[in-house]
Amino acid sequence: MSSDRATPDTKARTVTIFGGTGKTGRHLVRQALDAGDHVTILVRNPAKVDLEHERLRVIAGDIGDPAAVASAIEGTDAVLSVLGPTQNTPDYRISRGTKHILDAMTIHGVERLVVSAGAGVGGEGDQPKLFNHLISFALRLAARHVLEDMTRTVHAVRGSDLDWTVVRVPMLTDDPPKGQVRVGLVGVNTGPRIGRADMARFMHDQVRDPAHVRQSPVISN
Repeated sequence: MSSDRATPDTKARTVTIFGGTGKTGRHLVRQALDAGDHVTILVRNPAKVDLEHERLRVIAGDIGDPAAVASAIEGTDAVLSVLGPTQNTPDYRISRGTKHILDAMTIHGVERLVVSAGAGVGGEGDQPKLFNHLISFALRLAARHVLEDMTRTVHAVRGSDLDWTVVRVPMLTDDPPKGQVRVGLVGVNTGPRIGRADMARFMHDQVRDPAHVRQSPVISN
């Protein structure tokens, strides 16, 4: 979040959000609409969308369908994804769907991508402490396929030619927004949790702020 820019970029955007009906995704959709953006979401079940807005476009489909993903991305300015595995099974649905997102963005010339991942996914500059190693060990025992799916997802994003940002997060809470976010790396200036509303705000801010392009910050409260 650059604080030294003389004129903040407040221009409305057209954004596509994947995972828009999840707990964090709902915050992200509302915040984007509040900012004046036109928002497209791809959902398997449109009945789960509990929000109606003249600038909200809902497309029925699945990230496993390349045509549906391409339809959601065509004409957008930026893509945000808060997708995550819901089961610890080796189907690697998120990483496979992310490949469709990357392909569609390349085809349609969309450059800005902001995705979320757990802090258990490593990144350049991390300085994990004993606590972080213990958490990673526990994740590999209890949620091996979840971690593998998101590791593959992040690897694909980092290997793309897009202007990507990977926003890594610790434990998520439903606490009221604090309005302030600590930005660091694993083991560097980070806390153990972050509220979903603050996470969503930080992710949406990245659409207009290039400070973390091609970086993988860890955010916390």
